[in-house]
Amino acid sequence: MYFSHSFVLAILPFLTAAIPLAQLPTSRGIAIPIAKRVSLPVADPSSYVSQVQSSIAKIQRGMVAYERNTGKQHPLSGGIKTSRKRDNTGSDQLTDDDSELWYGTISIGTPPVQFTVDFDTGSSDLFVPSSSCGSTCSGHKEYDPSSSSTSHDLGKTFSLAYGDGSTVSGEQYTDDVVIAGLVATGQTLGAANQYSTGFEISQFPPDGLMGMGFESISVYGALPPFQTLIAEGEVASQMFGFKFATSGSELFLGGVNPDYKEDDFTWVPLSNEGYWQASFDKITVTVDGDPSEVVGETETIFDTGTTMIIGDPVGIEQLYAPLMAVGAQPAPPEDGVGLYTIPCDFNTPISVYVGGKEVKISPDSFNLGPISDGSSTCLAGAASDAILEVEIADQFWILGDVFLRNAYTAWDVGKGRIGFADLVASSSGY
Repeated sequence: MYFSHSFVLAILPFLTAAIPLAQLPTSRGIAIPIAKRVSLPVADPSSYVSQVQSSIAKIQRGMVAYERNTGKQHPLSGGIKTSRKRDNTGSDQLTDDDSELWYGTISIGTPPVQFTVDFDTGSSDLFVPSSSCGSTCSGHKEYDPSSSSTSHDLGKTFSLAYGDGSTVSGEQYTDDVVIAGLVATGQTLGAANQYSTGFEISQFPPDGLMGMGFESISVYGALPPFQTLIAEGEVASQMFGFKFATSGSELFLGGVNPDYKEDDFTWVPLSNEGYWQASFDKITVTVDGDPSEVVGETETIFDTGTTMIIGDPVGIEQLYAPLMAVGAQPAPPEDGVGLYTIPCDFNTPISVYVGGKEVKISPDSFNLGPISDGSSTCLAGAASDAILEVEIADQFWILGDVFLRNAYTAWDVGKGRIGFADLVASSSGY
């Protein structure tokens, strides 16, 4: 299920800074291009309900790992009350699977074998299918530890459960992982011997997933791949950059790509290093030329592995209240409580402010596509965790790709901060 959450946090004061691009390091690395389809696919509400459930379960799982790894309860976990028990420089070009997943290519083992992985800032572990997975991994590339001279069996198992019922389980190994020419030697990874239906090739096109959060939320209790690159001196900067768009999207490792951003970043310090967790200042909606604040300062997780914007039911209702005047409405209950629809010609300005910077959400990114073939009603890009039928004690949001596609983002591991810059106009297609 998704993550129902409330979290009462003492939030550090915002410190924002803009620094000249010339001072930002760039280095060799990998880029992952994303090719967005020009025509909007049909947006199956049930698919997005599953995504919300999975994202929330992923966050909850990380909170369990955080407490195990640090001996402290994650500051956001105190208010979470769910109705069900949960289980525990270079650049890489990205592929866009109907704007639901951003994935690219890595290599594992000696000799190296290529895999596609979903790059996920909302988790911290790497897994791919193993050669012992059988029919449940059909269609995916499989990792054979016996064929790699650098593979080492850790003698540990792993199991990852998601809220929509999807599971991944298998054995832990270490092996060499190459990401855009950068080598993470002895990287801990999961070789899955079981994929549930949610990870079948038709539902999950990449072979596996590579987490890009912090070690404290690792289920393996191990360094995530990018932190391994840092520890081994493979990157010139402890930073990576993401650009999501119709074409030319990429993950840039070891710095940022100056071709995709305007001159300055606005930096926001992380509240806690586990997730990429900070606060947004406010959200505004402009109807008939009149901007109004609909949601105030709220703690959030910035997550490339979540498609939508997800918030508490009260906050999401406040977001949509002024949009009702332009045709927004709750989706039919049979499609999923917490989802909303908008007219397919929706063009109302919505802005999220972070560190004092306005990030304008393009109507194209907020529109997830028609709810049926030929319909003039489309699924909207923000949903509430009411989908989960959970209790919310406080506000806690996840800002996924619907938000992230509207800025060039820099993720600074070394300084514990996240940066936002305007995309260069020529590279900001949706």
